[in-house]
Amino acid sequence: MLVLVAPGQGAQTPGFLTPWLELPGLADRLGAWSEVAGIDLVAYGTTAGADEIRDTAVAQPLLVAAALAAAEALGATPDLLAGHSVGEFAAAALAGVLTPEQALHLVRERAQAMAKAAAVTETGMTAVLGGVAEEVLASIEKHGLTPANINGAGQIVAGGTLEQLAAFKEDAPARARLIPLSVAGAFHTRHMAPAVESLREAAWNVVPGDPGITLLSNSDGQAVATGAEFLQRLVDQVSNPVRWDACMETMAGLGVTRMIELLPGGTLTGLAKRGLRGVQTVALKTPDDLDAARELIK
Repeated sequence: MLVLVAPGQGAQTPGFLTPWLELPGLADRLGAWSEVAGIDLVAYGTTAGADEIRDTAVAQPLLVAAALAAAEALGATPDLLAGHSVGEFAAAALAGVLTPEQALHLVRERAQAMAKAAAVTETGMTAVLGGVAEEVLASIEKHGLTPANINGAGQIVAGGTLEQLAAFKEDAPARARLIPLSVAGAFHTRHMAPAVESLREAAWNVVPGDPGITLLSNSDGQAVATGAEFLQRLVDQVSNPVRWDACMETMAGLGVTRMIELLPGGTLTGLAKRGLRGVQTVALKTPDDLDAARELIK
């Protein structure tokens, strides 16, 4: 069983799209999608610096467009689809719940709303690696933080105010390593509540299709039967924790044997190597990785 997964914010690096523009038609596709996304996807994916693509309003549409473009170049029909955080929009488009244009339009609204919400209070996120999960979660709660991403494989991401994160750092859970993340705010926490309403308004006139491929939700890791339900979950997920651990549990239960992570790959296949042992993985980083991915599909 093959699963295609799309990464979330933070996976982008300067210039990551550059080698992909050599593929026939890809630059034209990104140019057309730039009109919908409201940003120059080619420029941001090739010549922009790290700070520029860290901007939420840039990073989110850039990541969704990159994942969709890589999926087109790959040309695979998976058995299962999932995306991490904003990657869910790419997964939804690949499953037929949204068109690529609908996905990019909604992501544009989502990104702008989340950037606006992040500007209200100085917030951030810290990855917690290792430690005992129950103790880590208890410590996060003690400091008033939210477990914004429960990623499995010994990784939980805490989100909250900078003051809360500083106190958390001084009182870190035993046997855990804390890594501050280069993000613009505390995503998937109560601090994003204003963005939920903005995205709900943007999604009001979207008529989704039902998934043509089994599609997992970050809410609880379960497959979602209807497009209407998945669209509602996409809206609500903005201020709710991402349960990637539950997604991987479902993948294991369904018998996933192969995983391909769409551009810019690496994060989710890294988690899979620890959380889905024995599953063959390929991360799409450059077009050179397409051959290995196609071998995996055979």
